[in-house]
Amino acid sequence: MQRRLLDAMAIVQRWGKPDYFITMTCNPYWEEITHNLMPGQLPQDRPDLVARVYKAKQRDMMDLLTKGKHFGEVTAYVHVTDFQKQGLPHEHILLIMKTNSKLASLDDYDRVISAEIPDKEKHPVLHDLVVKHMLHGPCGELKKSCPCMIEGQCRFHYPRDFCDATQQGKDSYPIYRRRDDGRGVRIRGANLDNRWVVPYNPSLLMRYNCHINVEACSSIKAV
Repeated sequence: MQRRLLDAMAIVQRWGKPDYFITMTCNPYWEEITHNLMPGQLPQDRPDLVARVYKAKQRDMMDLLTKGKHFGEVTAYVHVTDFQKQGLPHEHILLIMKTNSKLASLDDYDRVISAEIPDKEKHPVLHDLVVKHMLHGPCGELKKSCPCMIEGQCRFHYPRDFCDATQQGKDSYPIYRRRDDGRGVRIRGANLDNRWVVPYNPSLLMRYNCHINVEACSSIKAV
């Protein structure tokens, strides 16, 4: 692990700070998994099947990002697979973009990353995917027993503040647009709005139907 960290730092030293930090988590209810379970089986009964399907999806996404130019031309990348406590595969990816593909303005951030619940009438499929995969919590005052809570605070800093326009943050991550537009959903007994949305790329979410957090970053902290 230490050697891999040093390898990643060497890549960053040679090619520059990463531009995107992407986290992908396996969806145990992908059709490729559920359609191949025996009667009475659950996904956790078939870790071999879960791992195989996840690996195929992960390879497809890496090809899309690095060869398919989903965000533009990639100079270098780093990725690592680990497993969550419940055993699901989990991917962390850093992309270093070529100069002509870097995020150069706040409008660029809004073009590729959203932190809002879509309009259900205009984008029903995307709306349902965001509600299913990209809402954090509830935690904080709504649920103090949530695992993300440490000393009374969410370690992921949710709920975030409403924000009418994307801003450049002080910690190398943008403060994404989260408008108080009245959209919200009721999840696990709590009303959640844009303050609870984990940033995502709409087309990646539509393609892979799982939790995919996409963040713009400009720091080695993500390494």
